[in-house]
Amino acid sequence: MKKAIKIILIVLVSIILALTVIVWCLWGGEIRTLSSLKQVDGNPYLYAMEYKASYDLDEIIERDVDQNAELLNYVTAKIGKGIPIKGKSAQVADENGKLETFNCTSFQVKNATDKGFLYGRNYDYFANPTLVTISRPKNGYASMAASDMSHFGYNLESLPTSFTKKLMCLAAIYAPVDGINEKGLCTSIMALPHQPANQNSGKHSVGTSIIMRLWLDRCATVDEALNLLATVDLRHDSIVGSGYHYMVADASGDCAIIEFDKEDGWKTLVLRKPSDQQYMLVTNHLLSPKYRTDTPDPAVGNPNSKSWWRYETADNYLKALGGVLTPDQAQECLNMVHWDHLVLPNGKVEVTQHSNIYDQQMLSLRLRMWNELDKSHFFQL
Repeated sequence: MKKAIKIILIVLVSIILALTVIVWCLWGGEIRTLSSLKQVDGNPYLYAMEYKASYDLDEIIERDVDQNAELLNYVTAKIGKGIPIKGKSAQVADENGKLETFNCTSFQVKNATDKGFLYGRNYDYFANPTLVTISRPKNGYASMAASDMSHFGYNLESLPTSFTKKLMCLAAIYAPVDGINEKGLCTSIMALPHQPANQNSGKHSVGTSIIMRLWLDRCATVDEALNLLATVDLRHDSIVGSGYHYMVADASGDCAIIEFDKEDGWKTLVLRKPSDQQYMLVTNHLLSPKYRTDTPDPAVGNPNSKSWWRYETADNYLKALGGVLTPDQAQECLNMVHWDHLVLPNGKVEVTQHSNIYDQQMLSLRLRMWNELDKSHFFQL
């Protein structure tokens, strides 16, 4: 009898060990990633995570994953390894099929207190949780990026408070809204209502945030980012109802705004920082000469977000300082154009979800959240 019990125990332990090995082989990277997820400095809506799971950007390109729903399906399939898992984005159009929010400010300036440049960025949206993800891929540059957690299903009432509730945080690797890599390359995204780019030249297509992950993982300079963009078709999610333009800036001070020509097959339009200027700035209206106007015009931007006022206000401040700012001055510039209670025409209230200063020399991030805009949280790549 004792021998039989011993055999049964040995079999059970062996099964448990075998299952443990199988689980670790299948989900070891994901488990280590989610185990690293932590709340930052006691702020209930700010999280940080080290991404340790594998991911394959080439596969995403080959599969032409260019819509948010497709991306979430791809991510949940990767997480589940055949086990069905549901995930849903909270970033959708309103009842009129439009997205009137997601209004941001970005700039690059010369750092007055150190060598190099600073990259400032207000991410204006709703009061949502933010996740800072550090990634160190084997075949790419290490990076640090901020994500709006509503894009993969979280909100103020639904937070990653247990292991199972953390699962969709794995989607953050594919959904940066701004970030920096180890070469000092920074990028961010700004909304342009009602004009989602839909390039269709026959190349493989990528979506709204995937292009930013590609830049962070694979590009050290603005030229490299532009060359990479030329190898794919960019398609913004039409269901969301908004288009976007991007800013990309490198550690040498080179900077570009990337837009898309809505009247000519969504061809890429690029504005480079003038060689005689120390700063470059973008908000939520087109700046390409073909469309640029100093008068608020809903055909080229978002008057509801006071895009032109924010641009003029920040531009005057940056110009007065010659585009050479200390980190505190860069933060002050962002403070001048941030929101804590912007009431939109549809009655929704927008805030500056997070306000970031990236140091392109020190590879650091100073972040302020919507619920404590006077307190900075520091991150180092």
